[in-house]
Amino acid sequence: MDFVPTEEQVAAQGLAARIFGDLSTHERLAGAGTGTDAELWKELCAAGLTAAVEEIGLLGLVLLLEEQGRTTAQVPFAASCVYGLLAVASHGTDEQRDRLLPPLRDGTAVATGAFPARGGTRADGEGRLSGSVPYVPWLRDASLVLVADSDRGLWIVRTGDPGVATEPVETTAPWSAARLVLDRARAERLGGERARGDRLGGERARGKGLGGDRAAEERLRGAGAYGEPLGQVENVGRAGAYEQVLAASRIAFAGLQAGVCAGSLARAVAHTNTREQFGRPLSTKQAVLLRAADAHMDTEAIRVTAYEAAWRHDTGLPYGPQALTAAWWASEAGKRVVHAGQHLHGGTGADLDHPVHRHFLWGRQLDAYLGCGSEVLQELGQSLVKEGPE
Repeated sequence: MDFVPTEEQVAAQGLAARIFGDLSTHERLAGAGTGTDAELWKELCAAGLTAAVEEIGLLGLVLLLEEQGRTTAQVPFAASCVYGLLAVASHGTDEQRDRLLPPLRDGTAVATGAFPARGGTRADGEGRLSGSVPYVPWLRDASLVLVADSDRGLWIVRTGDPGVATEPVETTAPWSAARLVLDRARAERLGGERARGDRLGGERARGKGLGGDRAAEERLRGAGAYGEPLGQVENVGRAGAYEQVLAASRIAFAGLQAGVCAGSLARAVAHTNTREQFGRPLSTKQAVLLRAADAHMDTEAIRVTAYEAAWRHDTGLPYGPQALTAAWWASEAGKRVVHAGQHLHGGTGADLDHPVHRHFLWGRQLDAYLGCGSEVLQELGQSLVKEGPE
């Protein structure tokens, strides 16, 4: 294993650290709430960091996402890169690459993914999708959604198309998540609450609903939405591309979690070094030192497992079990670290407006997003039993 980053990866990481550090201030983040910081997104794209992901690979993306996680910057960087750029570049046809990659590179198009596939959406023989996915990150900003159907086929859906709509979800998610609806009647009833990725942060258009026209509603019920297969049509329904995109997304979000944990721990260290009790800094207390040391070891475990999985992905080695291992550490250890970060702030950590609380929310949401620890561990066990030792 060689985790030494290339010159290009180091340069991209340094640029990302500067942009995130300069623009992701507490005041800007508080103003953005759960929405996207459109100015920051434009700055990242103008600097070429989104386009660079194709060159620096998944390990490079992990390094960039670490920097995002340290500041909990409100941009759909992980989702658009892993479900858009990398997925289309790896599995799309030549025509799809020529058409879809340029707007994804410059940020004028934003992608997200309706993952994992758990029977929420179905596809018929004509490529018509129906159903719903209860939680899709950054859906309110996305113009493209990579949908995994119940047979693990991959489909590209445009959020502005008829039959596609978004629905608010009850969640404390720290980003603009929503429910994806693939049903024309329901989409019409929602009255145009569709995500418009070409206008980040803009107003949503509202169309006329069906009102009381029950006959029209019955005619449209189940019409679903048409999706474009990612890659060749005959490949849709095969699990290979789905498994690869899911594994890559778990690695990417594990890298994001490493940054979230590092940022939470850095805030805790700064607080305990300056906060005094009985004339001595809190950082001199043995219990504080041990709690911080455990959090540091957990953060390093998340980082190294994400690095290993990403390195194996980029070098063409098998990486499925490693992706699950990184996801498990991101879930279980990430939860411990953000709790420790908040706890080490004492009463200050209970303030919902304090920056450390944002790390807590991100850490908990990333813990649950692509499978909590017990689910991922079960998948890992089944994978090892099925494939045997490497």
